[in-house]
Amino acid sequence: MVSSAHPLATEAGLEVLRRGGHAIDAAIAVQAMLGLVEPQSSGLLGGAILLHYDAGSGRIDSYLGRERAPADARPGMFSDGDTHALSRGDAMLSGHATGVPGVLQALELAHAAHGALPWRELFEPTAQRAGQGFAVTPRLHRHIAGRFPQASAPDVVALFEGPDGRPLRIGDTFRNPAYADSLRIIAKHGADALREGPLADALAARVAQAPHGARMTPEDLRATVGERTDALCRPLRAWILCTAPPPASGVGVLQLMLLLDGTDIAGRGPDDPETWRLFAEASRLMYADRDHYVGDPRFVPVPVEGLLAPEYIAARRALIGSRAASAAPMPGRPGGAPSPAADSTCEPAGTSHLAVVDAAGNAVSMTTTIESYFGSGRVVGGMLLNNQLTDFSWGPGATAANAIAPGKRPRSSMSPVIVLDREGRFVGAIGSPGGNAIPAYIAKALVGWLYWDLPLQDAIALPNLVARGDRFNGEADAFPPALRAALSGRGVDIVAGAGEDSGLHGVALQDDILQGAADPRREGVAAQP
Repeated sequence: MVSSAHPLATEAGLEVLRRGGHAIDAAIAVQAMLGLVEPQSSGLLGGAILLHYDAGSGRIDSYLGRERAPADARPGMFSDGDTHALSRGDAMLSGHATGVPGVLQALELAHAAHGALPWRELFEPTAQRAGQGFAVTPRLHRHIAGRFPQASAPDVVALFEGPDGRPLRIGDTFRNPAYADSLRIIAKHGADALREGPLADALAARVAQAPHGARMTPEDLRATVGERTDALCRPLRAWILCTAPPPASGVGVLQLMLLLDGTDIAGRGPDDPETWRLFAEASRLMYADRDHYVGDPRFVPVPVEGLLAPEYIAARRALIGSRAASAAPMPGRPGGAPSPAADSTCEPAGTSHLAVVDAAGNAVSMTTTIESYFGSGRVVGGMLLNNQLTDFSWGPGATAANAIAPGKRPRSSMSPVIVLDREGRFVGAIGSPGGNAIPAYIAKALVGWLYWDLPLQDAIALPNLVARGDRFNGEADAFPPALRAALSGRGVDIVAGAGEDSGLHGVALQDDILQGAADPRREGVAAQP
């Protein structure tokens, strides 16, 4: 089974599985195709975090491909020469926004450990499609015609310019021959293609250009970005939930589910206002902690064990009253917690998720991103550069857990999940894009799927509610008027949220039958070979 955000990307993964490829082989092919057909959301000059489940051993490995800041990065880099802070739009379009890409390094590491087909064979179908072209979809067109800063950046305008000189419209053919050339270089040289050679040189040169050019040295590009780590797992009733450790936000997903597990939400349902009030209040507590404590653990102590300790979870849960608190909750003091400054991270959206299960039962759950839509608005080799460094906390508070530092990874909301039963057997995989809403999107689906026994597709389709700080954002119109009124009476006033829709994609295994699920808010599909 393959589930991804675009039919052509799903088909690219299926084609690999038909040839006997393993889950990681298919995931690489899906990512390559997403970089062509969904370039506003992810690409090979971005970052990714993936989990791999090995059916033979039952082991789950986490591969972190989160970008790193170059050695020249510094706390004041998103300001002009007079130390005035850049606007967010100007910061995202600056050369300083781009981190050293990590997705290829993470995929290469995972492929070396778990792949079956040769690396060089996984890119040619997408290279051919890039030359032939494909029809612009409504979602891609919405971003081409978007009003956000990157949509009007010169590189983006040129990339999506039609033969008549106008921006491509729905149904027009988009070709990207430069991307085809880049894929063939990457197929031959692997992640080394971004360490040295023409693509690496072009990347460094484009980052250095105005406005607000930055320095990305050969040493930066040769640095190790991808790494394998142990997955972060916790038992939850009949299951084991596994996700990625910091700087990912899997600890937030686990904390939210553990907070909810001590309530009666499992005996309720989606039509009960108390369900959503409990979900909102637990979410607010989780985000207060996540925002304050999660950063790159190579630079700051992240109190993962303290955040997930049963006694701490119980103490935080006790703060949930009979109605929504009028003030935003403060972060708690879990065991092992440092005292970082307040966080000022502002994380926009531009991400994708995919899930793959192969014939042997191996699985991949992978979230991938270039940060905001079309990244920094700069293009090299037909690929959008990421703007991941604006995911740092770059306002006041240089000692925040997520503050900028050379070589540091910014905190990520990406939280791919793999679910096992208590015997360690695969139950399912899920994840989502959505910026800082990702933990809430995933937890909502887990509640519907695991607690209420909904089919995964139906759980994904449940309305989204993202409660963070003093805001209750969500799909306001998807909640029936009577339910919204009842929630309002409990202090939860849902308003249409800013940011990206969910793009939940996943696979569930029940009674030896795979069920694929794709978020109806996007254009993806789940399918089998």
